[in-house]
Amino acid sequence: MIIVDSVGWLAFFKGEPLAERYRPYLLRQDELLCPTIIVYEVCRRVELDAGRQAAAVAAAQMLKTRVVPLDEALATAAARVGIAHGLGMADAIIYATGLTFGAELITSDEHLRGLAGVRYCAHTTSGP
Repeated sequence: MIIVDSVGWLAFFKGEPLAERYRPYLLRQDELLCPTIIVYEVCRRVELDAGRQAAAVAAAQMLKTRVVPLDEALATAAARVGIAHGLGMADAIIYATGLTFGAELITSDEHLRGLAGVRYCAHTTSGP
């Protein structure tokens, strides 16, 4: 199982160069878990940037994955990993979801870099 963080989904929907690093994971739809907080983060950003229709299209794509709701067990696990690793709420929920389900978390978030079960995708810069 894998989780693609919000940055990967957003890069994919916006057609950014970083999307190529996430594409192999996003194509493994039957292996994808999507915590509801990622649905929130992505839909919010897409709606702000491109409108409600674009957000609905993004949500429909994300809902083809196995969506993982936040329940009390996951919330308490997130609180523990948030404290242990100094993570904010969203990152803690996403990371705890990965740990709970044994899923690899694919992210470009520096806060998660180096944690067990995390595969970091560095932002690349184009240059001469």
